[in-house]
Amino acid sequence: MTVGATLEWLSEQLEILGPLRIKRMFGGAGLFASDVMFALEIDGAAYFKVDDATRPDFEAAGSEPFIYRTKVRTVATSYWRVPDHLLDEPDELVEWGGRALAAARREAAAKPAKKRKRKSEE
Repeated sequence: MTVGATLEWLSEQLEILGPLRIKRMFGGAGLFASDVMFALEIDGAAYFKVDDATRPDFEAAGSEPFIYRTKVRTVATSYWRVPDHLLDEPDELVEWGGRALAAARREAAAKPAKKRKRKSEE
């Protein structure tokens, strides 16, 4: 299966959420709505963005975060594996996808705005 194939399928399932695009990155791919990434694919597994409001549902479903290791430490991300039961429940998948998008938007809104470079600085 090609990198992003899982997200291509997921994007088709979640198209009701609005225009979505897939961007390849870090050996995997991200699913974006506007400039907000709310889903991730690594090694064929799909992960949704999670925050404090949605984490309990992922925990209750037996999901786990995407974890990667560096030479110095192990990092648990805010992307949790899409629970398997959602793959057979299109309506519920859309609901969870919408909640992942909302979590990603809440995180983006909480970050300070980036300063734009002036033409003379470029």
